[in-house]
Amino acid sequence: MLFICYPKCSTCQKAKKWLDQHNINFTERHIVENNPTYDELKGWYSKSGFPLKKFFNTSGLLYKEMQLKDKLSAMSEEEQLQLLASNGMLVKRPLVVNGNTVLVGFKEAEWSEKLN
Repeated sequence: MLFICYPKCSTCQKAKKWLDQHNINFTERHIVENNPTYDELKGWYSKSGFPLKKFFNTSGLLYKEMQLKDKLSAMSEEEQLQLLASNGMLVKRPLVVNGNTVLVGFKEAEWSEKLN
């Protein structure tokens, strides 16, 4: 299982603690040092069943600075994926990939259901 996070993020810290408490093995990946690639994001997006917007860190500084709230709807799926692949700080985290299961953000109930 791949656990993609930003170590300074409090939500990521909570998620990591939850994984440890539930004895779930994972490989940790720093989202800024090793940003998800276009191909990875495209694959995860197609497996997840989520809208692409859910992969964006909408509360992040960079998202706000780039005024993406107003721009995303005019962008193609391809352009949005390229943008996500360009900077890890745009990607919502934590991101968990386990086979065909993709979880974006940390919601304890959802994680309990999908990962236990």
